[in-house]
Amino acid sequence: MFEFTPRPAAAHHAQEAGPDTHVLDSPAWSALTGEHARFAEGDDFAKRYPEDVSPFVGVVAWDEPRIWASLIELFGHDADVSLSHFAGELPQGWTETRRGDGVQLIATDRVTGRPFDEAIELGDDDVDDMLAIVARNQPGPFRARTHQLGRYVGVRRGGRLVAMAGERLHPRGFTEISAVSVDEDVRRQGLASALTLDIAYGIRQRGDVPFLHASAANTGALATYESLGFRLRRTVTFLQARTPAAAA
Repeated sequence: MFEFTPRPAAAHHAQEAGPDTHVLDSPAWSALTGEHARFAEGDDFAKRYPEDVSPFVGVVAWDEPRIWASLIELFGHDADVSLSHFAGELPQGWTETRRGDGVQLIATDRVTGRPFDEAIELGDDDVDDMLAIVARNQPGPFRARTHQLGRYVGVRRGGRLVAMAGERLHPRGFTEISAVSVDEDVRRQGLASALTLDIAYGIRQRGDVPFLHASAANTGALATYESLGFRLRRTVTFLQARTPAAAA
């Protein structure tokens, strides 16, 4: 979603702008118990994607005390865990290592999307190039099998993949647009907007609503998404924490 910006380990709670039980409040859990169940590892309290797919985990509820034992079972002791949409407090023995503030945007009816003529479909044969463009542009976590979560498209020029966007989390009725990447030498040509709208078009054609996440500090990206017709739904906290060390 975005790179973490270190900040003091103070209590932080997301400000909700929608229904408390909405599937977008916990999109990873909703996806892992629904459309992405085939990827899910875990139990009734906590689930994760395979390591080569995504670092994200989902929990049934942050106030359910049994999630913490389930997360230790999934990741082991003294291990880093990415807790997206975190709300609450870490239990004794857990250590916060990084925290990032983000926003969740949802498409309004204005976002119907449209195909982009220059976009090409990306798949298994393109993984090395997809990993390379992500490494150059740092849009957020992307691993060797992330592209299996949904549809990915890109733009090649001179044989080089210079722009990309795709689908990631898929909670019921919604699909997340993610990994929007444009190389520096082809920026300001509208490629990010064009690929975002291409992905949004495919999502709408399935009857889903597009949504996305961005860093709260990335004002340029937020302005672009708002100009395309996305609106702020809520602020979110992304936390990286370390599980307790094993008992001696």
